[in-house]
Amino acid sequence: MSGPSAPKRDVDRVATALADALPALHRALDRLVARDHAHPKPPEGHLNLLRYVAEHEGATVREAAAALLMKPNNVSALVSQLSGQGLLERRPDSADKRVVRLRLMPVARRHLAEVRTLQVAHLDRALLSLTEGELDALGSALGALNSLTHRLHPAAH
Repeated sequence: MSGPSAPKRDVDRVATALADALPALHRALDRLVARDHAHPKPPEGHLNLLRYVAEHEGATVREAAAALLMKPNNVSALVSQLSGQGLLERRPDSADKRVVRLRLMPVARRHLAEVRTLQVAHLDRALLSLTEGELDALGSALGALNSLTHRLHPAAH
């Protein structure tokens, strides 16, 4: 919904621009990272699950599925793949042996750190090429982008 100070046409214009710009930014960054990463870059779904588990050590498949807006059986399949690659560990819950808790393996932490380092380096280079005004505008928009993310997906962080 728009507030009284945000005419519908302005909201539509911003929504359209964001819908175009954000995926394009993500694809460009993803290609640069894939090009420069020492290992084959894992698919984005794998990285998203690994990032989630890194931030929520001991999460269950159901918790990860809810946070990532995925079906539990799809996350379970990803967990099986990542466990088979030595990136995730499944541990039975101490209170309920039917529940499995997810833990990141050290090699997965290193891969995530490498990907993050490459992302930041590419963004740093691109941001340094912007004008001071453009950089200030992006910095000012971060809070609003985070708020927008939470409105679209309350479980997002």
